[in-house]
Amino acid sequence: MPTLYYSRNPNPRLAAAVARYLDAPVTLEWAAPFDPDQAPFFLTLNPAQSIPILVEDDTPPLWEADAIACRLSQLAGSDFWRQGRDQPDMIRWISWGKENFVRACDMVQFELGTKRRYHIGPSDLAMIAEGTARFHEAAPILDRHLEARDWLTGTTPSHADFRMASFLPFNGIMRLPLSDYPALDAWYARLAAIPAWADPFQGLNTPELPPVPA
Repeated sequence: MPTLYYSRNPNPRLAAAVARYLDAPVTLEWAAPFDPDQAPFFLTLNPAQSIPILVEDDTPPLWEADAIACRLSQLAGSDFWRQGRDQPDMIRWISWGKENFVRACDMVQFELGTKRRYHIGPSDLAMIAEGTARFHEAAPILDRHLEARDWLTGTTPSHADFRMASFLPFNGIMRLPLSDYPALDAWYARLAAIPAWADPFQGLNTPELPPVPA
């Protein structure tokens, strides 16, 4: 059975959530690829050393969360990764999101979460301000789009929804004002009500992330 290496960090969490949502035929294995004991192994799988990584016996290791989501959808026989006429619309939102909404959230989370969690330097207030400004540029676009629909594309969740929300589980740290955008806020509430998204680690031996200092 294929193995998906994951952790609680944003992109590995995203891949784990996709796998659990799809009930994909994979084994999930927690990993710490930058741990000195694990690093040599993960360098053989991904030249960037990072996870998530999907390993199947008959193909080279697959890394990057979006590519893994595509493959997991294939393995599960699901339209979570849209096909046919709906696919360009899904890819549009994935592409736009990563350069706009997701990027904004990433900037704020990195400064307030990752840096403090892993003691890699003080938070850059200018970067937080820029990320917050980008959030307020992107959020109205999503809010308008979601006023008359439950999901970004189609009538069921797709990877566009999961990707767009990939940093929102960390909003307790980011404190971005989702409630300023009612349709966007309602969309995320629907997503957060999906058990596989709310807790993709249910029943798995998954160590907690280091705490963020107060």
